[in-house]
Amino acid sequence: MTDVVALDVGGTHARFALAKVGADGAVSLGEPVTLATHDFSGPEEAWAEFERVTPGPIPQATAIAAAGPVIGERISLTNSQWVIDAARLRERLGIKQVTLINDFGAVAHAVASAPADQLVHIAGPDRPLPERGTISVIGPGTGLGVAYIHRYRGGCHVQATEGGHIGFAPQDEFDDGMLADLRRRFSRVQTERVNAGPGIAVIYAALGGTELPDDRAIWERGIARDDKLATLAVDRFCASLGTVAGDYALVHGSQALVLAGGLGLKLRECLPHSDFAARFCAKPRYEAMLEDMPVKLMVHPQPGLYGAVAAFAMEHGA
Repeated sequence: MTDVVALDVGGTHARFALAKVGADGAVSLGEPVTLATHDFSGPEEAWAEFERVTPGPIPQATAIAAAGPVIGERISLTNSQWVIDAARLRERLGIKQVTLINDFGAVAHAVASAPADQLVHIAGPDRPLPERGTISVIGPGTGLGVAYIHRYRGGCHVQATEGGHIGFAPQDEFDDGMLADLRRRFSRVQTERVNAGPGIAVIYAALGGTELPDDRAIWERGIARDDKLATLAVDRFCASLGTVAGDYALVHGSQALVLAGGLGLKLRECLPHSDFAARFCAKPRYEAMLEDMPVKLMVHPQPGLYGAVAAFAMEHGA
């Protein structure tokens, strides 16, 4: 049994948790401690606060998922001033083992390691994820996270990507109108302008909506289905997500696809009753292949923390 401090850092929150890795690689997480990233100048100061509020000894090993690219042993957060430097953590905090991973790469590790009951059927055949081959992992949130897992005999490889920044591909006249509007505001229109959480406001406006104040209100009203236009916007978002998910499955050469992240969880009841599955499969000459592809939803409440520890176990052993 190995004790680890798990840390999942974004531009808004830093979530800490004590974790254990069993001899078989199984991960268990304690209750997370959530801190506001902007309250601390860097990870060392936040770590000190975590130590202060956590009883008992703190492990000398850490698994850190952070919203930024991993370059060497450093992550400079995309939406924060924090820089996470493994060498500095070892020097200042006495940590002996450090794993650094991109935040959505950690989510993909969570998918690769999660028991079957953490993966809920959404579309396609209701069968387990394949033991071999490639699995796409897509996460609409503040941005659009994209990764893939390649399973092979005896292990797997997780690859984080910046796939949310590919160009938005319209599918019909409605999409054409959104693209034209977005082009007037941005020099280049990435797919996450539409297919991530804030994109609901773009869709809502394209439907003619004006009265709801922000994307959070649109999501709340649309998912509750107590506002007609917001409900149409959520259904349209699910359809568009199906299109881009199917595109990634083709690009990755996948045998399955998993949706992950907090927004995916909120859409759990909406997705099966939307045009997600139809748009996922609407790829001429590849419909039959995509219709035979399982699509799951990851329902673990802390996939970033869980996946960071799973990545630690792969790097350092249990």
